[in-house]
Formats: sequence, structure tokens, C-alpha cells
Amino acid sequence: MSTVNRAAVEAVLRQYTDPYLNQDPVSAGCVQAIDIDGGQVQVRLQLGYAAGLFKNGWAQVLQTAVENIAGVDRARVQIDCVVQAHKAQAQIPGLANVKNVVAVASGKGGVGKSTTAANLALALAREGARVGILDADIYGPSQGVMFGIAEGTRPKVKDQKWFVPIQAHGVEVMSMAFLTDDNTPMVWRGPMVSGALLQLVTQTAWDDLDYLVIDMPPGTGDIQLTLAQKVPVAGAVIVTTPQDLALLDARKGVEMFRKVHIPVLGVVENMAVHICSSCGHAEHLFGEGGGEKLASQYGVELLASLPLSMLIREQADGGKPTAAAEPESQIAMVYQELARHVGARIVLQEANAPAMPSITMTDD
Repeated sequence: MSTVNRAAVEAVLRQYTDPYLNQDPVSAGCVQAIDIDGGQVQVRLQLGYAAGLFKNGWAQVLQTAVENIAGVDRARVQIDCVVQAHKAQAQIPGLANVKNVVAVASGKGGVGKSTTAANLALALAREGARVGILDADIYGPSQGVMFGIAEGTRPKVKDQKWFVPIQAHGVEVMSMAFLTDDNTPMVWRGPMVSGALLQLVTQTAWDDLDYLVIDMPPGTGDIQLTLAQKVPVAGAVIVTTPQDLALLDARKGVEMFRKVHIPVLGVVENMAVHICSSCGHAEHLFGEGGGEKLASQYGVELLASLPLSMLIREQADGGKPTAAAEPESQIAMVYQELARHVGARIVLQEANAPAMPSITMTDD
């Protein structure tokens, strides 16, 4: 009978690649413990991103692999998801009770940025994370409608200082729209908007969030720069359509985040293809492959490609976005994949960040 040892177990684990970290569990540092008692093997892994819908299937795959090792009678693989706070821009203090801030941005309006932000937040929550969403699109706030929050709803105030975010579909939601009249446009200059928005960010009583998704206003102006320079953003997701004009503006968005040293986690391509509901014919109304070209140009991932779908629009307008309305649908699964990729990219960004050189002093 063969004797089982840790090296044999690790060798088997190295043969399998985590599809989100793009590494095997050993190289990715996910292995927390390997306990061997004769022919009984227990492996404990820890993922640094929210993956509640993925981890059980992943554990079963690895468990079967370990059980095929000569001398193993029985194996058990346990996987936990523990989201840690990751470094953001230097010199910017972290937000109270928020581990990671994810900015969802676009170079221009009308590309589905807010819909993407809402579904990303819902998908992260469904993966087991504690999630909040901040509607920073001051001139066109829409998250209240998307999350089905009744018009005229106002947040409670805690200790005469903190706004208490509104709960909807398991996500904490905060928006300037909750503090103003929905029918009155915000006729404010840039500095006024930036100041109000920063106050909203820092004076909201978030409840120990793993991720705070910020639905950024479109463009690369004063509001975007203020947020990027004052809020500790762990990474940004750029939303675009395949249309050449949208891609041109999306490139500006990527460049803006790079200039303020915020990692671009990847690109989401909306309205990639339209499939006729009558005949099933697929047609690329806004062009083809644009998101992939943009991602390739800047060396980032194409995180998701979503169709031009009436259902996505109807569910968002109805106050229950696709990730909540039809969580088992094919489109919802794309959002779940997006959520896992975003969480994993944040982990990888920190792991791949260049180390600061050490300075030593000598008497020479």
C-alpha cells in the first residue's frame, strides 16, 4: 500500500487551474491546510474572492482528483471564501466599513453602465459577499428605479451624521436621488457636485461591506477625477458597446484610470449581438468584436459580453434586474461570471503589484 504525503496531494492540485485566478490552487496560495491520516486526506482551501456558486463544484472536482491518488481511501476538500481589503491608491485613506471599492465607468452614456453596475452588485451578493452600491451618476441617477425603491424614499439618519443606506434585493443602496426631488434636475456646477458626492460617500453608514460598487457618471470630467483621487478604488470596470464611437470614449476612460493609478480590471461589452425573437437570426447591430479589441489593446480582460436584450431592459426598468429577477437564466449566469472575475482580478492586481524597493543604509 502506497504512503500518501503532502507532496503527492500538492502535485495533484497543481494539475487543476482556478478559472478565475488563472493559477492552480497551490501556486495561487489558496491552500490553507492538508491533513493526512493514513488513507484519509482533508484539504482546506481559501479563495480571496466571492464564489459561493462556484466553490462547491470546484471542491468536488479537486476531491475526486485527490481520491484518485494511490493510497487515498477517502478525501474531503473544503473551500471557504474570505474577501480581504486590498490596497487602493497610495495616500488615500480607506472608507469606513468597506473593504473594496469597484468603480463601474464608461466613456459615454447609453452603453448600459448603470445596468451593468446593478447586476454586478446583485451577482456579487448572490456569491455570498456583503455588497453596497453607490449611485454617483448625479445628473442621471437610476439605481433607485433599478432596485425597485419607491419614489420619495429617504434614508434614515444615524447619530445626526450618517445616512443609513436602503436595503433592496440583499444590497445596500445609496443615491443622491434619495435626497432630492426625482422630478427636479440637478442644476449644479462641477465643484458643488463633487463636494456633495464625496460627502455622500464618506457619510454613509455602510455595514461591513466586502464590495462597494460605484456607478460612475459617464465621461472623464471633474466628477470622475475627484472620485478617482479621493475615493480608495481597488479597481475599475469599463463598460462599452462594440460601436466605434463608444470604443473611442471607452479608451479615454481607461487612460483616465491609468493616470490616477487605478487598476482597470477589465472591459464589459454590452449590446454585442441581437438575436431575433421570431427567427433566431443573430445580427451585430453596433459592430463586432469591439470590446475584445479594446481589452487586447490595453492588456486587460474582456470580462463579459452581453447581448442586446429587451429582457435586460424590461427587468431593470421594473425594479428587479436580471441577476435578481431570473437568477438561473443564461444572461444572469454571465453576470455571475462577471462578478467572480471582478473579485478575482482585484486579488490578482494586488498579488502582481510591483514591490517597493528596499533602502539600506551603510557606513561606507
